[in-house]
Formats: sequence, structure tokens, C-alpha cells
Amino acid sequence: MIPPADSLLKYDTPMLVKTTSGEKSPKVRQIKRVPLQGPDTAPVPLSPKTKPTTSDVSKMENEEILDAILPPREWSEGSQLWVQKVSSVPCTRPEIIHLKEELDTKLEQRQARHTGICPIRRELYSQCFDELIRQVTIICAERGLLLLRVRDELKMTIATYQTLYESSIAFGMRKALQAEQGKADISLDILDLESEKQELMRQLDEQKERCDAIEKREAEKRQVEERKFSEEIQFLKKTNQQLKTQLDGMINPKK
Repeated sequence: MIPPADSLLKYDTPMLVKTTSGEKSPKVRQIKRVPLQGPDTAPVPLSPKTKPTTSDVSKMENEEILDAILPPREWSEGSQLWVQKVSSVPCTRPEIIHLKEELDTKLEQRQARHTGICPIRRELYSQCFDELIRQVTIICAERGLLLLRVRDELKMTIATYQTLYESSIAFGMRKALQAEQGKADISLDILDLESEKQELMRQLDEQKERCDAIEKREAEKRQVEERKFSEEIQFLKKTNQQLKTQLDGMINPKK
């Protein structure tokens, strides 16, 4: 592994823990990992070998709480294992001003977005918030633990929104695939309906042609019938006139 990247969180000087032979460095005391203590939890009892002063006890408790809140980072360099703990030195006003300037500089150097979702801006502000937790914990451990709860709640909320976003993306992809599948099915239905329409149009044209032929044939037949009836009427009228003339001659004979 390579050494950790530069961070806004203030760390102490790296310490050599062990080498390839597995022997621990005699210059470094072993880092004690302790469980996180809440504001109502009793402090961890110290070793009875010595009787430290109240300030020493408070300092050791703060260091243990710092190790629990902000665990040391480890990396290997060649055949050596290095550990770097967060600093337990209180922060001064100029250092806080420098932290603000360094935050602005890193935001500009890494080209973080000013608005919207930006992983770079989120990472830098998270480092800055961790540094503020470190500074507050050194002064008041309970206040630092409370800020830790706020940080964890923010992280949980962001993780929840990220999960919701990923779920919505997956849901949208499923709906898009279903829409594409439905689009393909609808396209096939359209082709079938168009083919059926063409067939119905062909049948309609055939029926129209048949209807026109029937109407033409019936019209010709009607004309023939009308001509026949007209000739028959004329013949009957002529016969009627002849019979009428004969009847008149019989009724009124010439003298």
C-alpha cells in the first residue's frame, strides 16, 4: 500500500509499528483500541501502577475517545508497517483560519462543483467535519461524541438517499425495458392490423365491384322491362281505341 493521501484532518507524525521480521518497534507503544463511550458511560479505568493527575486522566481519556471516533490509519511501506494517529493537540484560532483557507484551496484545486451532487466536495467537507470533531473532542469529549452522532446520522441519511436513488434507477431501467418490449409487441400488432386492413380493403373493393356489376345488370334489366311494359301499354291503348270505335259504330249505325 502507498501512504494515505493528504487530508484536512490533522494527524500526528507516523509511527513505525513493525518490520518484516514481525518485531514491534521499541520506540512505539501499542495502540489501544477501545470501544466508543457515550456521554453517560463511565470512563475507562486506568492502570493501578501509577496514580496520574486529573489532567493526565482527562488527556488519556480524550486520546482513547479520539482513537475510537477517528481510528488511526495504517499503511505498509516496503517491509514496514506504519500507523498514524489523529493529533490530540488543541487547535488555535490561526489554525482554524488556515483550515478554512485550505478547504477553499482544495475545493478549487480539485475543481469541486459549487452546487448539486459532487463526490469531491462531499469528501472534503467530510474531512473538514472530522477535523472539527477532533478539535471539539479535545476540549469536551461529550460534545465530540454528540457531533459524532450528528455525523453518523448525516452519513446514514446520505446512504439512504443513495440507496433510494439506485433503486429508482433500477426501477426506471426495468420500466424502460418493459416499455421497449411493449413497443416491440405493439409494432407487431400494428403490422398485423395493417395487413388485416389491407385484406379488408381488398375484400371491400371486390364487394364494391360486385355491387356495381349487380346494379348495372339490374338497371339494364329494368330498362328492358320498362320498354316491354311501354310497348304493351301502347298496344293495349291501340286495341282499346279500336274496340271503342267498333262499339261506337255498333251503337250509332250510319243511316
